[in-house]
Amino acid sequence: MELKLSVQPVRDADCDLMILPVRLADLKNESDRSAALIEADAMLDGALLAASQDENFGAKAESMLVLHTLGKMKAKRVMLLGAGSRSEDLRMACGKAVKAASKLGAKRLALAVPEFMLERQLRAAAEGALLGAYCFNDYRTGKAAEPRIPASLDLLLPAGTPDPSSREKIVSDAAALADAVNWARKLVDTPAADMTPTDLAEAAASMASENGLNAEILTEEDVRARGLNLDMFLAVARGSHEPLRLIHLSWTPEGDDAKKPPLALVGKAITFDAGGLSLKPSAGMLWMKTDMAGAAAVLGAMKAIARMKPPFPVHAWMGACENMPGGNAYRLGDVLRSHCGKTVEVHDTDAEGRLVLGDMLALASDAKPAAVIDLATLTGAVAVALGLYNTGLFASDDDLCRDLMDASERAGESFWRLPLDERLRPDLDSPVADMKNLGDRYGGSITAALFLREFVTPGIPWAHLDIAGTARSKTARGYLDVGASGAGVRTLVEYVRMLSDRHQTAGAS
Repeated sequence: MELKLSVQPVRDADCDLMILPVRLADLKNESDRSAALIEADAMLDGALLAASQDENFGAKAESMLVLHTLGKMKAKRVMLLGAGSRSEDLRMACGKAVKAASKLGAKRLALAVPEFMLERQLRAAAEGALLGAYCFNDYRTGKAAEPRIPASLDLLLPAGTPDPSSREKIVSDAAALADAVNWARKLVDTPAADMTPTDLAEAAASMASENGLNAEILTEEDVRARGLNLDMFLAVARGSHEPLRLIHLSWTPEGDDAKKPPLALVGKAITFDAGGLSLKPSAGMLWMKTDMAGAAAVLGAMKAIARMKPPFPVHAWMGACENMPGGNAYRLGDVLRSHCGKTVEVHDTDAEGRLVLGDMLALASDAKPAAVIDLATLTGAVAVALGLYNTGLFASDDDLCRDLMDASERAGESFWRLPLDERLRPDLDSPVADMKNLGDRYGGSITAALFLREFVTPGIPWAHLDIAGTARSKTARGYLDVGASGAGVRTLVEYVRMLSDRHQTAGAS
């Protein structure tokens, strides 16, 4: 869907659907109404506001009221859209509006940007609309395979908008970010048979080539030849016929900026998780194509970061493999030696993500990064604790935690900090190795985070995002369909934007 920005009155917009974001105050107080709402209502002889009263339209976030204009406007239909009070409300509402427009068969949309929309709200509206245009129908046939996505959306700025051209960068940035999120969603939604470790590595390499990133893809033979000592990663991959891939992407700026300590991103890339010998039940296995959502988020973020060109290096590591119960699968009771030398006794082969991540975190630590952030669909326990709308955040560094919380709020993603409770660390003690890969039943997301922390070099700020509850939406809502959400991409990109501003400010002083 193409986004366009212009300054024109509602009466001149020739489209299939005119979208008017409104708040409750707009309906109650004439003085609060946007010029677009006043103009549209006048052209419809007062029918728009009258209908809002008759239908008890209260402008609640994501609520919609659609009227046919019967030729009184160039727009064929007009929609009142509840904008809510937060940027994320508006983002969700605009996504839902685009999905509704698709069902109406509307191809040309216009959204009248009201005066109350500041730059952040404009960005949210543009992002939400494009996120709502995402449609995964690659495996449908016949008419169901035909996309009904609107072709275009005109964002109409109100008359008198100062320097409207300055809004163009906001819209173009929003479009680039939404494209990155939707690409990550597609990676996750693709069935595991067509998104093997090799497929994921090829997608990463192709994206890197198109966006000016460096890509290094290693096979198992490469890993062994280089003596990387990634025994935990290699062990998890053993049970599958699909070969593993070690994916390393990097952005490096020019000049002295290239010498700055990099930001390291690590994503869990289990392209299908059957549980290994600790086999999952069928119901628990159905959605395990999503177990690489952490890697997809990192890849999506890197796609957007490449366009941003931050003044510091950014590296991404992902160990891509399947966790299958083959004849050569790793066993309970095995002791594995990690990249950093620590040994781990296997108590559950379905706690495989932390093993692969442990090796990737140790590998990332070798680069002496300024900070390490990992994303993973790691534990069902985090969803039990926080539900399906909040990502669990663990951090060894309070400043990094605050920055990520700030970035998540700006990006419209909900994070909740959970404790790295040292009292649970003994749950990981092993009688035969440095530790085991599974703690007690209680506090499972905490012990998983404590396990990961063991592989980050002490002193390096580290954060872990457990997206097990947020990586996939169980229901269609707002800009989301049932399926991949792209959780984490927007926050990572916003965090890099914040760091870039900070570096540039420091460089100018």
